[in-house]
Amino acid sequence: MTKKIKPKLNINIKNKRAEHDYSIIDRYTAGIVLTGTEIKSIRAGKAGLVDTYCYIHNSEMWVKNMYIAEYDFGSYNNHQTRRDRKLLLNKKEIIALMNETKSPGFTIVPLRLYVNEKGLAKLVIGLCKGKKEYDKRMSLKEKEDRREIDRMFKQNY
Repeated sequence: MTKKIKPKLNINIKNKRAEHDYSIIDRYTAGIVLTGTEIKSIRAGKAGLVDTYCYIHNSEMWVKNMYIAEYDFGSYNNHQTRRDRKLLLNKKEIIALMNETKSPGFTIVPLRLYVNEKGLAKLVIGLCKGKKEYDKRMSLKEKEDRREIDRMFKQNY
């Protein structure tokens, strides 16, 4: 009996605006409840996290406005591209996030969508606090300074 070898999936979809607009305080990894055509589209790399956010309703975590393209070979059973999807977290994690988001300025934002080695789609969410405009400029300056230091270091060695 031979083992089936699964192809390596290197799906890593990032929310680039989240790093710029928010300072990330804590990160959690959550599973997502998906239909068959949705996971096939994610494995094809046709998903996006632009303008997405998470909310808690009836002690359940949901992600809103996450884009997953319709599957090309799907039939009439194809999914809606921007529907609310349930996230799978422990009850303790949901309660902790619920308590943290009660204070003003805090929100839950999806940071990264990936497929793990078992072939399951996972979503990394972050407890975030919004940045002010001057914070964004300061973080861009720090990023440029780090690049310059790395450039100088590579030239010398």
